[in-house]
Amino acid sequence: MKAIQITEPSVMKVIDIADPQMGDNDVLLKMKYVGFCGSDLNTFRGGNPMVKMPVVPGHEVGAEIVKVGKNVPEGLKPGMVVTVNPYTNCGKCASCRNDRVNACEHNETLGVQRWGAMCEYIALPWEKVIPAGGLSPRTCALIEPMSVGFHAVNRAQVTDIDTVMVIGCGMVGMGAIVRAAQRGATVIAADIDDEKLTLAKQMGASYAVNTKTEDVHARLLEMTSGFGPDVVIEAVGSVPTYQMAVNEVAFTGRVACIGYAKTEVSFQTKYFVQKELDIRGSRNAQPSDFRAVIRYLQRGTCPVDRLISNEVIPENALGAMEQWAANPGKVFRILVNFE
Repeated sequence: MKAIQITEPSVMKVIDIADPQMGDNDVLLKMKYVGFCGSDLNTFRGGNPMVKMPVVPGHEVGAEIVKVGKNVPEGLKPGMVVTVNPYTNCGKCASCRNDRVNACEHNETLGVQRWGAMCEYIALPWEKVIPAGGLSPRTCALIEPMSVGFHAVNRAQVTDIDTVMVIGCGMVGMGAIVRAAQRGATVIAADIDDEKLTLAKQMGASYAVNTKTEDVHARLLEMTSGFGPDVVIEAVGSVPTYQMAVNEVAFTGRVACIGYAKTEVSFQTKYFVQKELDIRGSRNAQPSDFRAVIRYLQRGTCPVDRLISNEVIPENALGAMEQWAANPGKVFRILVNFE
């Protein structure tokens, strides 16, 4: 069957691989749409330290069930539109023991530590298959990245009395904006791209700040009556944005960190103490986050078409990735159409 493989930095090609083998507890999925995410871009650019190459990328899935194993529950049937939970968990580490399987010490994510979903068919344990009734496979490919943003809002314990600044308005940041707004918080979107900021306001942000052209500190004080945001969600993964999160969050505020900075970050650690900050990592997503995103998308209010920057067939994936690498700030999601 046809698959997309990244063999080394800047080298991506369409290859032929063996059809997947099913077990009694597995579900065979026909890929319809699979999204390229930021980790795939980093793999392509040679900056993903967790990837094992060569790799078939992809873990943002819109698929259809083709066949189910004999031990699969009756709730999963051929013809159903689904997405997948692309993470593994060992069941034995401290995270798993504490029921936070999304942060499993030994997690292997599809398309990173193990071959992913950029292929025609994949067989997965039934527990990893998530029905998404009422959604198209194309829309389903947006569920996983948005769920990561939803999870960060949970980690930050956002409530309706909070002002929440989300740094980075890519797909994950948009998920955080949506979820924080759903919880009644006042949301401030921050990015360097005005088009993304405009869309962020459409998706629930009350304010927008261009961190490249505006005085961020002054704007935040103006928006928050001099206090600063109660919560900052870092969804970029760079030295300046991590420092901004700590510097700008209010006294006794919470910082939720999603992005991986590629280099070490220096902080004014006095702010940790003086502000008595809660600084929390946020990794992947829980099954409840997937369900919450599905429910949001089922309402039909999400501007799905504006979140899909490009849609290509496998043979054109290399060109799309090269364009994204050349201008990363202008892309939300690239979907590969396997239909």
